[in-house]
Order: sequence, then structure tokens, then C-alpha cells
Amino acid sequence: MKFAPIRHLVGLFIILLLPLQAIAAGESTVKHLSLGECIGIAIENASSLKKAENALQLQGSDVLRSYGGFLPKISASAGYIPSSVSRSYGQNSTGVPPETFRLKTERESVDLSIVTSLNLFNGFRDYAALQSALKSERSAELSLARARQSVAFDVIQSYYQVLLNQEVLAIARENLLTAKDQLTLSERQFQIGLKALPDLYQQQAEAARSELSVNQAEAQLEQSRLELLRRLRLDPRTRLVLSPLPASTLAAEPVKPDIDSLVALGMQNRTDIESRKLDADAAKWQIRQAASSWYPKLDLNVNISTGGIESLRQTIDGMETSFAYPPLGEQLENSFGYTVSLNMSWALFDGFQTRYNVEQAKINHLNRRLDYEDLQSDIAIDLQQAALEYRSAAAGIASAKTGLKAAKAAYEAIKRKYDLGASGFVELSAARAALFGAMSTLSQATYNLALQKEVLDYVAGTLTID
Repeated sequence: MKFAPIRHLVGLFIILLLPLQAIAAGESTVKHLSLGECIGIAIENASSLKKAENALQLQGSDVLRSYGGFLPKISASAGYIPSSVSRSYGQNSTGVPPETFRLKTERESVDLSIVTSLNLFNGFRDYAALQSALKSERSAELSLARARQSVAFDVIQSYYQVLLNQEVLAIARENLLTAKDQLTLSERQFQIGLKALPDLYQQQAEAARSELSVNQAEAQLEQSRLELLRRLRLDPRTRLVLSPLPASTLAAEPVKPDIDSLVALGMQNRTDIESRKLDADAAKWQIRQAASSWYPKLDLNVNISTGGIESLRQTIDGMETSFAYPPLGEQLENSFGYTVSLNMSWALFDGFQTRYNVEQAKINHLNRRLDYEDLQSDIAIDLQQAALEYRSAAAGIASAKTGLKAAKAAYEAIKRKYDLGASGFVELSAARAALFGAMSTLSQATYNLALQKEVLDYVAGTLTID
């Protein structure tokens, strides 16, 4: 019972600490970011890029290993035997009859050796492996460059979507303010007898619908922000404040893309198509590498060794004899020996294993060539689709501007008639909805045109990463 006050104090401390922890956990960081900064953060944090960098690092090690195939292999060994004891029986042939004796030998020795082997010919296997590794390394570099463009383009899409949803939310809020102002006016007109009760109810319903549109726009904006945070790999509690796009980007005059020029540009600048070609070339060298087993292998071997005995004792029927040797260092120095040999080996029959390896390499090369040709065709089709979508987006800008101008004029005219009692609520509501839709359509068309320009650059391989 005497510990109860301490427990109460600890419990009180925990209760007081919990709200502070909750507040700290609920804090969100505000980040002011531009499009270039978002791209930089995504490139730094993207796991796909880290995997591509790891693959490039591994290919670099493979190239180094391939160079090492032309160098001699060297190994060294050292052995120290502190005690070696052997027991046996022997016969003394001088006696008649011969006498049998017991022999015990004790020995302490040191052995040193260096072995080196240099391959002189192995069917050009090492050369083919080096060429394949060099092309694979270059392919990995180009794949990394394309992966960076893909990450940047993904961020651009999400960034544009957030900005578009911000504009849609602003339009929805403006529409809500207009609906509330109109509701206030309708309430006053109802009080003085200029409006009927059904008109007031309809205006109240219109204001409620406008508020619902604001709530939906806020939810869409928050969802797009979370998607951008997903691509940036940032804390989901981070509040993003994005810099607007330059006016030159959104107000850029539409261009007329030429399909033939775009296809030629894409074939020249797309790093992934060059990467696929290098993969096919690397696979072709792997055929030569697999076929090397059909040829003989010639190695030059050199073995240098020395050794010495520190002590040697023999015991014959209980009589011990010690042998004197020069110092161990002198023995090691004077006992050097070497062997030089040329070894040729030739697998005359290996159960068709080499034939299978060659066929497997050929199939792999054919598949890589198909991937390369398919990508060429896909790029041409993707560029045509991107050009068509860009033209459609450019035409949509003009239509959206015309529609917005007409919707504004119609709404102002109907509103004046409604205020004078010459028009009904249904017409006013339809005009306001048309104006809200036209404003949203123009915003969407503006960002869509800017995004389609980025799509063209990405598909053509000319997307710049700041």
C-alpha cells in the first residue's frame, strides 16, 4: 500500500504526456516545392532508380571480371607441420635370419608454394564475355537514363493534376459564393414578396449542391496530393504548397507536330531503344561464348615451391637418433624448385551440353532482337497517338474559350432577367451550371495541352530533367 502514491504519480505523468505525444505525432510538415524540386526529390528517393543504379554497379563489376579473364590466376599456399609422427616395422637384411625392428619417425616441417596459370586459348570465350559485358554495362547506363525520364514524367503528371484540382476547387468555391449571394438575395426578395417560397427552396438546394461540389473538389485535391507524395516518397502527413507553372508553359501557342520528324527524333533520342539494341548485341556475343566449349583449351602453368625440415628424429627399437639440418631459412632459400607446363584439354563429347548452351544463347538473342523491333514499332505508334492527342488538346483550348465566353454572356443575361422576375430559377440554375462547367473545362483543357506537350517530349525521348 505504501507504493500506491508513486503509482498514482507515474500514471498522472503518463496521462499528461500522452496528449503531447499525440500532438507531436499529428504535426505535419509544410513544404513549398516547385516542379523542378519535386522531380529532384523523386529522382533521389525512387526505388526504381536505386535498383537501376544497383544493376549498373553490378554490370561494372562484371566488366572488371571479364577483363580479369585475360590475366593469370595466382594462388599461394603455405603449410607448417609442427609435429608429424609415423610408426612402422622394418627388417634388417644384414642379419641371418633378417631381424624385424620397430621404427618411429617424428618430424617438424614447413612448405611454401606459388601456383600461377595463364589461359592461352579457350575458343575466344574470354573475348566474347568481355564484349558482352561492355555492351550490357552501356545498356544499363541507358536504361538508368530512361528510368530517370520515366520518374520525372510521372511526377510531372501528378504535379499538373494537383494544380488542376486546385483550380477546380477555386472555381467550385467561387460558384458556392455566388450561390450563397443569390440565396441571400432570394431570402430578401421573399421577405418583401418578390419571390415565391418554392424559388427560395430551390435556391437553398442549389447552394447545398454547390457546397457538395466544393467538398468533392477538396477530396479530389487531397487525393491528388497524396498521389504526388507517393511518387516523392515523402511522409503522407506532409502538406505540399506547390509553385504555379510559368505563364509561358500554360499559355504556350500550340505547335503542329510532324509525325515523320517525331518518329525520326524518337528513334534518335530514346535511350531505351539503344539499350534494347545493346542487349541484343550482348546476347549475340553470348552465342560465341557458349560455342567456345567446342574448341580445345590451352593453359600455361607455373608452380614454384620450397620447403624445409626443422627437426627429424627416428627411434629404432627404443634407440633415438636425431638428424641435424641446416637452419630453416637456409633450407627454404636453397630448396626452391619450379615446374613449367603446357596443358591442353579438349572435351570431345559432353553429352550435347554445349549444343544446348549454344541453342539457348541463339534463342535468347532472337528474343532480344524481337524486343528491340517491337520497341521500334511501339515508339512509332506511341508518337502518332501522342501527336493526335496533342492536336485534340490544342483544338479543345479554342472550343473551351469559346464555350466559356458564351456561358458567361448567357449567365449574365439570364441573371438580369431572373432578378427582374422575367426568368425562372430553372433557367438560372442551368446557366450557372453551364458557366461552372465551362470554367472547369477551360482549366482542364489548359493543363491538358501543357501535359500533352510533356507527353510528346517523353515519348520522343527529349524530356529535360532540371
